[in-house]
Amino acid sequence: MVAMKPRIVIIGAGMAGLVAANKLYKAISSKELFDLCIVEGGTRIGGRIQTSEFCGNRIEMGATWIHGIGGSPIHKIAQDINSLESDQPWECMDGFPEEHPLTVFEGGLELDPSIVEPISNLYKKLMDFAQGKLIEENDNNGEVDYVGIATKALKMCTRNEKEQENISIGSFLRRGLDTYWIEKKGPEGNCNRKSIEEAIFGINENTERTYTSAASVLPEGLIQLGKKVVKIEWQPEGIQIQSSEIENLNGTKPVKLHFEDGSIMETDHVIVTVSLGVLKAGIQENSGMFDPPLPSFKTQAISRLGFGVVDKLFLQLDQANNSYENFPFLQMAFHQPNSELRHPKIPWWMRRTASLFPIYKNSSVLLSWFAGEEALELESLKDEEIINGVTTTISSFMSNSKPREEIEDSEKCSNRYVNSVEKVTNGFKFTRVLKSGWGTNPLFMGSYSYVAVGSSGDDFDLMAKPLPSLTGEDFASTKFSPPPLQILFAGEATHRTHYSTTHGAYFSGVREANRLLKHYNCVGFSGVLHH
Repeated sequence: MVAMKPRIVIIGAGMAGLVAANKLYKAISSKELFDLCIVEGGTRIGGRIQTSEFCGNRIEMGATWIHGIGGSPIHKIAQDINSLESDQPWECMDGFPEEHPLTVFEGGLELDPSIVEPISNLYKKLMDFAQGKLIEENDNNGEVDYVGIATKALKMCTRNEKEQENISIGSFLRRGLDTYWIEKKGPEGNCNRKSIEEAIFGINENTERTYTSAASVLPEGLIQLGKKVVKIEWQPEGIQIQSSEIENLNGTKPVKLHFEDGSIMETDHVIVTVSLGVLKAGIQENSGMFDPPLPSFKTQAISRLGFGVVDKLFLQLDQANNSYENFPFLQMAFHQPNSELRHPKIPWWMRRTASLFPIYKNSSVLLSWFAGEEALELESLKDEEIINGVTTTISSFMSNSKPREEIEDSEKCSNRYVNSVEKVTNGFKFTRVLKSGWGTNPLFMGSYSYVAVGSSGDDFDLMAKPLPSLTGEDFASTKFSPPPLQILFAGEATHRTHYSTTHGAYFSGVREANRLLKHYNCVGFSGVLHH
């Protein structure tokens, strides 16, 4: 009788799933050892990496940045497939903008870098402090005591150590700005400098909110597209298997995958690489994604971690004239909600973005980023509504006509700080729109994981823990326990230190492939589970 190969099914053809499959497929002797396949609910591979085309330009709808060069597997892949160089600059490949972007206050006032940079630097230092990077010895040599400001801001936010653990980063940042004003004896000058500095701080907040090809060796047929898993049946630890049932279990596999098309696939191991957003939906009471439901330690980790939405909006400028070549890298500083100078027709979702800029110098395609609630709002809007909203906003920032009160107020300010944007003409017209839709896409339901209030790095470790959770010794001592490593988890939300990144997804795919290779003592296994 010929022994059946263990079957490994990987759910999801994103970075984690493709890397895990690649590692398993290329391992020495694995071709004879495993029956391997990837099932993908969508019609393409790549997951949250999606290269597309818009108005003759190659663009990225999802993952855009390579975080770091040294030791980065993503940078190595990009080098190997010559993705770091191009005859055409494409999106952000020419280093545009140049030294300084154009920062404009709502109403059409250009802000000089001498007023923008101190506030932007304050924001950066406060973020460094929040992340444990700001060291007193290195940062007290300048004119501003950033450590002192950050420390006072933290004390203002908390009354005891318990509250400090659950402090909102947004609250801390705003307290930091208030402390900065106190330390500097308030904004100087006769104009409303405080409103301007608050708007600059808001640019940095909006920007911060938006920052958070391994398949080539896989054989044809290994990836099955359009196969959406709706239920995963598995055998948890602690179940009692009667001796009369053991004979019936021979030849069957412990995991059953149910697909949307009604088909069923049995497997020994499944590597689940779906997004945290899909898992959050999958643990809801009426979901039935896991049968029986996942253990409480897993569902609690899934619930505690945050999963954010970031979307990109691309717009094409009318190419009937060459005015698009003059469009700057525009940073938009908006009035605060209580200001009487706010433009009443600028939509709220535009007020939550920070910039609008050409994807490369002299490109007719502009890009803006949106996160959170405004990203979901953007996804719900029609193209015409988006164009109208962006056009109204741009007209307020790049028009020669300004309310008289703003002109008079700007004339009271030193030219060192504020200038009218008279060099920029009006008349930019948008003709086409393309937006990503990660928040409402049922295969993703968001963009990236993050440490939410009440969660910690330990939750990422719990996310990565396979099921059943018994150790090898536990299985050996329990004669009728279910098989080990039935459900494994990979993806950026399972990596403690590189969550929310593509290379975090990469490392997690390697980790789970290595876990199975080690389990089967596969010849040629290399590496350990340090990733």
